[in-house]
Amino acid sequence: MSKKLKSFVASFACVGFLPGAPGTWGSVAAYLAFEAAGRPLGLGGWAALGGILLVGCWSASGAKEVFGSHDPAAVVIDEVAGMWLAFLVAGSQALWALGAAFVLFRIFDIAKPFPVCRLEKIGGWAGIMADDLMAGALAGALVRLLIHIS
Repeated sequence: MSKKLKSFVASFACVGFLPGAPGTWGSVAAYLAFEAAGRPLGLGGWAALGGILLVGCWSASGAKEVFGSHDPAAVVIDEVAGMWLAFLVAGSQALWALGAAFVLFRIFDIAKPFPVCRLEKIGGWAGIMADDLMAGALAGALVRLLIHIS
């Protein structure tokens, strides 16, 4: 049961098993969850991210035993956490800001610029989660900067 539950959580309710680009599907699901939650930017949003991080670290800790790989494509809970962090750091409910955070997060998650690439090498659940959190932090910070200068 634990392996099945870890698989379900790590794949964000099986979104990670969708064909094509699971990371993008996970990011879309994260956006939809953020919308369903009412675009929470305050304490509620940060608390939700804390919950995502807790279940994400727990479920990612079994990635190798559950999926047979260190960082399998089906594990998208890290994209969910990174995307939520991008939205929260950006600090805007404006659709253009959320869209920019989404696009920038996907670019940073795929291209893995420094320091994102370094965090991916940590290994284990920490590496699975850390690179996406850094990608989210960078994306959110750039959007916040755009908001500030516009």
